Amino acid sequence: MKKMFSKLCLIGLSILISGCISLLVPNVTTEVVNLRAGEYKLDQTHAAIIFKVQHIGLSTYVGRFNKFDASLDFDPDNISATELNGIIEITSLDINNSALAEDLMSRTWFDAEKFPQAVFSTREVQVVGGNEFDFVGNLDWRGVIKPVTLRVTFNGGATNILTGKYTLGFAAKGSILRSDFGMDAYIPIVGDKIDIEIYAEFQKS
Repeated sequence: MKKMFSKLCLIGLSILISGCISLLVPNVTTEVVNLRAGEYKLDQTHAAIIFKVQHIGLSTYVGRFNKFDASLDFDPDNISATELNGIIEITSLDINNSALAEDLMSRTWFDAEKFPQAVFSTREVQVVGGNEFDFVGNLDWRGVIKPVTLRVTFNGGATNILTGKYTLGFAAKGSILRSDFGMDAYIPIVGDKIDIEIYAEFQKS
């Protein structure tokens, strides 16, 4: 009887915990037109910037940057007026190889001492369909400014129970040619095209 009582208590506790956890899951609005307009700031604790580049024709090399920031001025009723501005700290490169990371900071590659940041800012936003949009902007990197298009997907918006802040879910993909920015060493052994992936949450200011 005692074992049965303990088992029932554990089952009850599990149900209670599951119920409490479910209360923390926000009611996400996925229709862009129903998202809240306003100025948003990047939640740096829930964001990632990943890059991928072809390596000797055999594999894809993957890295990331750990320090970056962004702001989003969002208007679902006038999406073309939406503005995204972001900045990446180049020395925050993370490739799990300290020797290679140090080499990539040199003048042959990132030249991080002279150009410590990469900056993106939108020029226009084009509707693709559904929750997808093309953010057309300029990337200022290594003393060169070139146009870049990010295919952006809005995953939805909701009030985060843990922070109390209204939050937008955001994902973006794009690509650049590193040679466009004066970083053309070892092409084609190391690919020219760099694919970029961004995953982020933006909190309403």
